This record gives sequence, structure tokens and C-alpha cells, in this order.
Amino acid sequence: MEKDIQSIMKQVDERQEELLDLLKTLIRFRTPAPPARNTEEVQAYIASFLKNKGFDIDTWDVYPNDPNVVGVLKGKESDAYQSLMINGHVDVAEIGEDEQWEVDPFIPVVRDDVIIGRGAADMKGGLAGALFAIQLLFEAGVELPGDLTFQSVIGEEVGEAGTLECCKRGYEADFAVVVDTSDLEIHGQGGVITGWITIKSENTYHDATRRNMVHAGGNLFAASAINKMVKILNGLEDLERHWAVTKSYPGYPPGTNTINPAVIEGGRHAAFIADECRLWITVHYYPNETHETVAKEVEEHILNVAAADPWLKENPPLFTWGGTSMIEDRGEIFPSLEVDENHEAVNLLANSHQHVTGAEVIKGVSQSVTDGGWLGDAGIPTAIYGPGDTFNAHSVNEQLSISQLIDYTKIMIKFIYEWTHTAKTKQGVSANHDPSAENASSM
Repeated sequence: MEKDIQSIMKQVDERQEELLDLLKTLIRFRTPAPPARNTEEVQAYIASFLKNKGFDIDTWDVYPNDPNVVGVLKGKESDAYQSLMINGHVDVAEIGEDEQWEVDPFIPVVRDDVIIGRGAADMKGGLAGALFAIQLLFEAGVELPGDLTFQSVIGEEVGEAGTLECCKRGYEADFAVVVDTSDLEIHGQGGVITGWITIKSENTYHDATRRNMVHAGGNLFAASAINKMVKILNGLEDLERHWAVTKSYPGYPPGTNTINPAVIEGGRHAAFIADECRLWITVHYYPNETHETVAKEVEEHILNVAAADPWLKENPPLFTWGGTSMIEDRGEIFPSLEVDENHEAVNLLANSHQHVTGAEVIKGVSQSVTDGGWLGDAGIPTAIYGPGDTFNAHSVNEQLSISQLIDYTKIMIKFIYEWTHTAKTKQGVSANHDPSAENASSM
């Protein structure tokens, strides 16, 4: 096996122009989100690509013109060998009107050792490398004993969680790799949840009555919702500081768990006292926390703040958490993900990395978030591992190292082969295996 797999991996060098052409093709599909609703063509391309490699294809609209694509390649001995899921998103970061790109962001440019274009790093490079690895295995006549599932999803950039929809549809595997931007490091991640805190009065008053609610003898039990939101803002800042000194997680600088007061809306007209004020917050939390427990902590703290204020005590703040889309309902959730560094698939991935690069893989945590948390939340052991770095993700003149893409593609060839050749025990735990005893042409 080793000799045959090495031969397949060598083809990545020999055919790197084909790999780059595949990535260029993916970049040319204009799929920024927002505005979204623009991935139908690229998803049709990926579905056709996978179908031609023997995958059974499932496609459905998550939103109009934004379909998910899942390809499943059934293994020869599915019950006996481990299954693998590869996951990635086709939407890319939006393009600002004032961004000064060298050329059209969707016309890829190759220069020196980089390819430039929107999505090169985040994360069409990861998709291209994984797809090309599958292509080379297929062309070599490799038949995997374990199942291989490829998920090409929508909506990651705007919290629409195409990956969650795949989980709801019942897709699962013994291990999943999210091929998102990680600079070829094996990552877990913290999580993100957005929320709305609303202060609302039962009564609305003309602004001429303001003196009656703020001066002695006014005899009016009332308040401006905007004024009262200041106390909520101060309370959130106190909680954020408390978290910074009481919580930590390896790999993160102190105070990474933040509460960002991102948007504030309130009042109806200059002639009225503000009877409602809404605050949109984003909360970042650590991999060993859940969005439910973090949201509960925020609520409990803010309700305590409100209880100390006579008016807020009678008009307590209301909370709305999460959402399914930053576009549709202005809310999102990215669950956290902890990687089991002792999982056999993680060790195989690390060994594949070292075999190709000659260096030990770094196991750490993402400074951003991906859809990986949804897979972990569904009970699928998962790791984030892909080419590209977060410095380039979402950046002007976004680019990806070609050398890193080539290494990544080789690593995926070796890992896909080895993990799907890992035998299951009756308990579902991997048994020791010897891939070298397999025949790569009749797996």
C-alpha cells in the first residue's frame, strides 16, 4: 500500500496545474455572503464532480439558490471499517465597496507561490485540495472499505449553518474533518452566540413629561429605555472583566471570551420618551463551554443588575438568543468544539501531516469559528484542518500558499486512505490495523 499511495501522492506535484485549475474554477463562482443566495452553480459543479467519482448525491435548498450538496461513497465493507466525513463551505466573505483589490476578486491570479482571489484561503482552497485528493484516489482505482461522505455546505459566513441542516438530515460518520482555514494545524474552537437584550416600557410618554420622571416631586414612575440600557451596558462590561480573570483555556490569550455590544436601537421619535431599547450583543466563549450555559450566565448577571434598579426591577430586560441567519433574522450560533487529541483519527491525521511535511503538527485552537462545532454537537468526533491562514481570510487580495495547498492535498490522500482502512471493533473502537497489508488497487 505504502508504495502505491506514495505514487498517488507524487501525482500532486506532477499535476499541480490541474489542482490550481480546480481551485481557480471554484474561485470564479461568485458566492459572497452577504448577499448570499448565489451558490447554486458552484454546488451543481461540485455535485457533478463527486457523481463522476462514484458518489451518490443528495442536494436540497437550504434557502432559494443556496443548496447543500452531500456526496456519499459507500465503502466495500462499511460495517467493518471506519467512516470519514469531509466538510466545507462554498460561500465566501463579502466584498466591501471600498476594498482596493489588484484585480476582480473573483478572477484568480497566480503569482510566485500564491494564488490570489476571494475564498482562496477561506475556504475554497480546502475544498479544492480535498476534492483533488478524492479525484486522484478514484483515478488510481482505489476502492475504500469505509464510507466517505463529502459535505459542501452553504451559509457559514452568515451563520446560516448549512452543516446543521446536514446533521438534521441524519448524516453521520466515525470522524469528520472540517477543511476550513487552520494553516495546517489541527484545531478545536471556541463558540459564538449572538443575542438581543430588550428594555421595554408599558407606557409611552411625550418628551414634555421627562421632567416628571427625573425631578423630585414629579410623581411619575417612568424612565427612558435608552437611559436604562446604560446600566445594562455597564453590567455586561463588568461580567466581561470578571470572565477575563476567572476563565481561561489553553491556546487562548486571557480575555478572549468577550461580550461585544455591537448594535443599539431605541426610541421612536424625538417628541417621545424612548419606550424601547434593543441591544445586539455577540458573545465569544471557550471550547469547554456551551452557548446555552453562557447565555444563562449573561441573563442571570443582567437580571441581578436590573434587580438593583427600582424601575428595571419592575420592567426587567428580555432576552432573545441565537438565530438561523444573520441575513434573515439577525442572529447566529457557532457551537464550540473540543478536539480529542487521543482519538485514533487525530493521531492518523497528525502522522499524515508529519509524513508529508517532515514536521510535527501543531494542535491548537482556532481564533475564529467554523461549522465544526455543529458536527461535534451532533456527537461526531471532529477536527478542523485545512490550508490558509486567518490573516488572509476575509482580507483584501486574499491569498493562499500554493506549496501549502500541495502539501495539504497529499496529506488528505494519505489520511482518507488510512482512516477508511482502519477496522472497527465490535465496540465501535478502532482495532489495530496494518494498511501495508492491503492492496491499494483492490481495497
